[in-house]
Parts: sequence; structure tokens; C-alpha cells
Amino acid sequence: MNERSFTPALGRFAPTRFYDFVLSLTRERLWRGLLAMHVAPRPGDVILDVGCGTGSTTLLLERIEPRARVVGVDPDRDVLEIARRKAAVTGAAVEWREGMGDALAETVAADSVNTVVSSLVLHQCPLAVKRAILGSMFAALRPGGRLVIADYGRQRTRSMRLAFRLVQWADGKEDTQPNADGVLPRLMVDAGFDEVREAEVVSTVTGSISVYVARRP
Repeated sequence: MNERSFTPALGRFAPTRFYDFVLSLTRERLWRGLLAMHVAPRPGDVILDVGCGTGSTTLLLERIEPRARVVGVDPDRDVLEIARRKAAVTGAAVEWREGMGDALAETVAADSVNTVVSSLVLHQCPLAVKRAILGSMFAALRPGGRLVIADYGRQRTRSMRLAFRLVQWADGKEDTQPNADGVLPRLMVDAGFDEVREAEVVSTVTGSISVYVARRP
């Protein structure tokens, strides 16, 4: 995966500048709050937000625990610029880095992170890239470190499958269908994680968003 191969934040649905507005329609405060609850940041933690986008999760975690070191990584310069502007307004001490999720070794040292988080990234990626990103996350974590992901998971009901078609139109069916079929827990296990579980499921107008948690042994 190279820096020209990522899917823009809203795929082909809308320009990046509308990202935060569109996300607000997905019960964002609920699923993002649940993600933060499972992260439970502590003083001194190093927290890496992979595919941080406009920085909403990154800034939330910094606000919950300002004594943690929170790093947001994204390959898209446009969304990182939005994230930086948002951080400047609040004075948040967040580190922003341009980089790819499957090449985290270029961003942080191996075995150096307490918690890796990611939201609404993996559903946009080809299956091989999903695997590569999870492997890169595993390598970045310290032994015993946690992974917390909020993303579209198994679409269990007809209404959620119908709602998810909007996401598939924006991001492509080939990349998104494995998520809808519930592939993420298996991919996490394949990457080496244990204690993998789907901790939360939130129904939204674009399909159900799951919060997955796991641990690096």
C-alpha cells in the first residue's frame, strides 16, 4: 500500500470537508464514546489512533486523559489539516503524523504503544490491506497492549444490510463486504491478537457499527 492508494475519508460520497457532518448522522457520539470507554486511557499511556481522519477520536482521548501521549496517524493531508485546526482551537497536545496504517513502523517504534485505536478505516480497505494494517498494529503494541476498533461489522438484519448499501456505494462493495460478513474478529486472531471480542453493536442509518477489543499477548 502506498500513499496514493488510500480511500478518501468519504470515499466517493462527498468531499472531505463534509466528513464531520456526515459522521454526525451515524450516532457518532454513542459509538465514539463506547470506543473511548473501552480504551480507558491512563496517565502515561501511549495511544495511537490509526487512520485518525479529522481527529475526533484522537482529541476525545486526549480530553479524557491529557496526561496520556496521543498520536494521530493518517495518510490524507487534507484530513490531517482539519485535525490540526480542531486541535489548535482547544489547545490539545496531540501529535499528528502523516503515515499509512500498514506501515506503522515508519511512524512509531515497535512494541512502544499501550493502546491502538482505529475507527471507520478497515471497512474501506482491500482484504490484504486489512490484514497488513492489523499486523502493523500488532507490531506497534507492547506485549499486553490493547486494540480497540470501531468499524462496520457484521450486518445482522435486513434493515442494517440495506442501510449499509450506502457505505458500499461510497467505498466499493468488494472492500466493504468482508466487514458486513463479520470478518474482522477472525482477521484479528490471524494477526496474533487474543481475547478478541465484539464488545458493542450500534445501529445507525448507514448500518451497524461494532466496537471490537483485543489484546496483544
